[in-house]
Amino acid sequence: SWTPLAKWISRGVDQHYVLMRLKDHEKVLTPERVAGMKKAGRDFLGKKYDLMFQWSDDTIYCSELVWKIYERGAGLTLAEPRPFKDYNLNAPAVRAVAKARYGLNLPLDEKAVAPSDLMVSPLLETVGTD
Repeated sequence: SWTPLAKWISRGVDQHYVLMRLKDHEKVLTPERVAGMKKAGRDFLGKKYDLMFQWSDDTIYCSELVWKIYERGAGLTLAEPRPFKDYNLNAPAVRAVAKARYGLNLPLDEKAVAPSDLMVSPLLETVGTD
């Protein structure tokens, strides 16, 4: 669904955010690519949030949505999806969430794109933060 930026920021921890955009967006985002990205985004309207972080289109999570809009709409790969086992799963907060959502059956080979992957994308630059 559409969420106003101020409301989305208010949901975050300490209302912290980082605003990023595509480098050279004036050159790269042609009208055709922008139209493709808008269509790709509309295709996900009404989908439920994916608490299981599955790489499918049945449900969608935040960084997956951004990734798929850029890839499908503009042909730009912001980061390579990685299997869960490639992420640091040892942090207590991560372990607690994984256990609550998956029990003992964490799908280690499931592909994912985390916000941290987008943060280090060579295609993006930071343009603002709180």
